[in-house]
Amino acid sequence: MCSVCRRNPCAAGCPNAEEPKPIHICKECGYGIYEGDYYYDGPDGYYCEECLEDMSVKELVELLGDELKTA
Repeated sequence: MCSVCRRNPCAAGCPNAEEPKPIHICKECGYGIYEGDYYYDGPDGYYCEECLEDMSVKELVELLGDELKTA
């Protein structure tokens, strides 16, 4: 039993708690994607919500396997 939070295993907010393990790694930034996070599961890897939000419309369309057309 933990001497700080008095639980076994430790509560999430306890300083003795283990770091959560990522479920996936973002292909763009390399950071972990954790339980409860939004992400895109593409054919070439996983992309976290933050990286998707930083992409231009053109980049997103290409990521989805298509391309923008010119009139």
